[in-house]
Amino acid sequence: MSHPPSSLVRPVLAAILACAPACDRAPEPTPAPPPPPPSPPATAVQPVGVSNLKTDEDLRLLPALAVRDGDGWRVDLRVWVFEPEADSWRRGAAVEALATALELPPGSAASEVFRKRARTFLVDNESGKRVVVQIGGKVHPLAVTGANGHSVTELRLADADLPAPLNAVTAVLQPGDARSFVGTIVRLDPAGISVVSDVDDTIKLSDVRDKQRLLERTFLKEFEAVPAMAATYQRWASAGASFHYLSASPWQLHDALREFTDAAGFPAGSAHLKLFRAKDASFFALFQDPQAYKAPLLRQLLTGAPGRRFVLVGDSGELDPEVYGAAYREFPDQVVAIYIRDVTDEAREAPRYRTAFEGVPAARWQIFDDPAELPPTLP
Repeated sequence: MSHPPSSLVRPVLAAILACAPACDRAPEPTPAPPPPPPSPPATAVQPVGVSNLKTDEDLRLLPALAVRDGDGWRVDLRVWVFEPEADSWRRGAAVEALATALELPPGSAASEVFRKRARTFLVDNESGKRVVVQIGGKVHPLAVTGANGHSVTELRLADADLPAPLNAVTAVLQPGDARSFVGTIVRLDPAGISVVSDVDDTIKLSDVRDKQRLLERTFLKEFEAVPAMAATYQRWASAGASFHYLSASPWQLHDALREFTDAAGFPAGSAHLKLFRAKDASFFALFQDPQAYKAPLLRQLLTGAPGRRFVLVGDSGELDPEVYGAAYREFPDQVVAIYIRDVTDEAREAPRYRTAFEGVPAARWQIFDDPAELPPTLP
């Protein structure tokens, strides 16, 4: 997809920069500490480590993947801390400007769907926040968040910490904070089968080839599932498949996507989205071709479990055939099937597919219109 025209970019950046002081605040200067209090008696109970979240700050424990590492598991756990600022006048003005900049129809900023999704791009990201989580009965302090409100911490966990394919991770909050923040860790067992699924136009109708329709489906409309895809995935999940949703969508859309997959009945799984900040140059990544982003993540999944089989599901709207064909050529023993939903009206014999799937056995890849054409069981 080409970059947006400068007539779109300038007002967007102006709107974002208008709220920049609030969007990513630098930590306040630390005052000189007061004299330390007397040491507590030896019998005093020391406080348990907790997250240093304020009550007006929000937290996301983003879905993570656990890969085998020696006699345990390695998890790169990402968290995001931000302040919603839902009632901020300045944030409301930025929402109005964003609707105009995106060239959405008049009145779009009044849409509840738009206001909800746009504000996730305009929150105050909170730096210097340390999140403490509990996994399998053990407490783990995580790395402090950076200027974008995110941090990624590499954790080493024992088998007892991750007893199931899907495991919960819970934030440990300050005493008296009754909120609950829970995430998911998907265990990538060395053997078994995984379905790696694209999102836009594979399980969710997005019209990625039409920029205006893509923007409207992303910001103005409730997400709509591709008919019968959830039922197909549920059959595969019932047979033991794990799921990994690989998308070029940004983390700002995580909540909306999670609500969509839950409501539509898609199996739970790990989520692999894109990190970008709307106020800097990576804003352009929202409009960029996702190949450079998806291919490394797919390779990470395949190398994380060398004995595991993978089924790759995508669509023809962007470069899923090319990315998946390359993955097969590098990992022919692991990629057991490739399924591409046709949204471009190209026959299987099209030159594009001959190039994308060069060296891939004909039995390993399939173009489909209706999910009913997909096999009821996986290879």
